[in-house]
Amino acid sequence: DGVAMTTHAAAPWIVLKFGGTSVSTLPNWRNIAGVARQRQADGAHVLIVHSAVSGVTDRLERLLSAALAGEHEAALAAIEARHLQLCEELGVGGSEQLEGYFTELRQIAQGIHLTREISDRTRARVMANGELMATEIGSRFLQGQGMDVAWWDARTGLFAETRDAATSRGNWLAATCDFSPDEALGRRLSGMAPVVITQGFIASDAAGDTVLLGRGGSDTSGAYFAAKLQARRLEIWTDVPGMFSANPRSTPT
Repeated sequence: DGVAMTTHAAAPWIVLKFGGTSVSTLPNWRNIAGVARQRQADGAHVLIVHSAVSGVTDRLERLLSAALAGEHEAALAAIEARHLQLCEELGVGGSEQLEGYFTELRQIAQGIHLTREISDRTRARVMANGELMATEIGSRFLQGQGMDVAWWDARTGLFAETRDAATSRGNWLAATCDFSPDEALGRRLSGMAPVVITQGFIASDAAGDTVLLGRGGSDTSGAYFAAKLQARRLEIWTDVPGMFSANPRSTPT
């Protein structure tokens, strides 16, 4: 115990991971703020890792398919509207960074339409935008709540391993990452703010390109970051009211 206390005395980290439904409404964001404040009060640096807004990953998949047929305007409009709706609900408005993500999606969709091709590299870039957009909005909400929060791009701290046996598709869309302790990363993040917010699901490869960790990869991201930061604890939050022993759709009670 003494060794563990010494290890974490300088900069103990707690990693909080939240899923898509947990970042999709104002009440849930108020909960995130409350949890982060509690962990700060316990004397910890806090890293918040979270998913795209609920349903957005599927909408990005549909955007790719629609772009092949040149019918991407409606899909783009729906994605933009969902994020602007959340901005309005959280009282933060739009931002230049958020508009930049919208523009990137539009440009990529137009490129897919022109080339009639979706590479795995392009798919990874498009899908990553879900987490990037959601965390950008969330960071501004927490700042508006008076919290000292920094937004951080996970791709500058989580790096895919080269796997000779993996397929090209696997390297782009189901990457694995090095998670050995990284004291320099801990110092970098702790110097940014007491609370840092970042993305699950995404990382970068040796060339600096965006890769994905596979569906459900935000839990993996949280575990990777907890290991790299030698965190005191990783908490994976969900918005169900307890532990279910059966499917609540068929067994309501």
